[in-house]
Amino acid sequence: MKTFRLLCTAVIVIVIIVAVMINVSLLRLGRQSDGFYRIEAKRIADELEETGTYSPDLYPHITGVFPDEGDGRLYISNEHYVIIEAGGVLYRAEYRTEGTAKILIAADTAFAVFFALVVWLLNYIRKHIIVPFGRLNDVPNELARGNLAVEIPEEKSRYFGRFTWGVNLLREKIEDDRRRELSMQREKKLLLLSLSHDIKTPLSAIKLNAKALARGLYTDEEKRRQTAESINARADEIEGFVSRITKAASEDFMSFEVAAGEAFLSSVVERLSARYAPQLSVTGTAFNIGKYFDCLLSCDPDRLGECLQNLVENAIKYGDGKEIALSFVSQDGCELITVENTGCTLDPADLPQIFESFHRGGNAEGIRGNGLGLFICRKLMGLMGGDVYADIKEGRFCVTLVVRMA
Repeated sequence: MKTFRLLCTAVIVIVIIVAVMINVSLLRLGRQSDGFYRIEAKRIADELEETGTYSPDLYPHITGVFPDEGDGRLYISNEHYVIIEAGGVLYRAEYRTEGTAKILIAADTAFAVFFALVVWLLNYIRKHIIVPFGRLNDVPNELARGNLAVEIPEEKSRYFGRFTWGVNLLREKIEDDRRRELSMQREKKLLLLSLSHDIKTPLSAIKLNAKALARGLYTDEEKRRQTAESINARADEIEGFVSRITKAASEDFMSFEVAAGEAFLSSVVERLSARYAPQLSVTGTAFNIGKYFDCLLSCDPDRLGECLQNLVENAIKYGDGKEIALSFVSQDGCELITVENTGCTLDPADLPQIFESFHRGGNAEGIRGNGLGLFICRKLMGLMGGDVYADIKEGRFCVTLVVRMA
């Protein structure tokens, strides 16, 4: 707010200085213009001295020249005039001014209107943009600290109304995710405690039967066989418990929501280009978008855009920075969108695992990431009725999204 006040003060001062400078310039110009009549009057005097007459057309500032007739009316006139002498006779040379005062008044009026507009505009910006934004300054910091109870003031401003609505949605989403995570952690903890307790019973039976067999307590062959079968049955129970633990550990830890909808391929591509073309041009990476036939896709536009962004981000991180390209193929009622980059260093043996969660290839050493980008793409494309697959061709890493046409 303090910076904005300084800016407002600077703008107002500059406008006032410009107005003063223009006024001074107009006054100087008026003085210079008004001085022309003196020159013309002097020339008329010279001409009258020589010829006894003058040519009115040559003197635009002089409106009339009247000789002294001895009746005392030489100095009586409602017009501006100057007295000249030619051949011993006095003349009254009347002249007109350039109307500098009117120009000055018009200029000052225009500047007054302009000044009022500037003040109104600055006040409008302060009231509808600066002040509402100032009320939201601390909200991101509080959310980052985990304070989800931070008050987010409602704004009716068309500039920040949608922003505050989006921040409120973000806070609600964080609250839901936190509750879901806590619930999941609680359920998994209870499951592990329950399974660990259930495992103890068959494990104890196995240990007792194993000790009996080891000490030769069962001399009867049938009894030994029954004991071995009991051990095997208890082992099956433990295997079942282990399977449940493995399943619980491998359950999806992220929730994915997809809104069914439609979007033109051109709009999806244009959004992606607007996001990455300026960034890649700065780094010198060629961002080539191939030709495509615009069609209507059956998808969640935001989720499809998220998938493409993940692929481009991977191409930026793992490519050599020379080229990232998008190509398009229409096939069997689907649009195949391929994102490829040069400088692929991924081992082909890693291809079957790259869509698994937290899996990172051998080329990821020293590069920040969590191994979720392609996993998220696979989940989202599956929910949209599509697919995704990857390949390595001539040193280029290619990932293709299969999107159904509407």
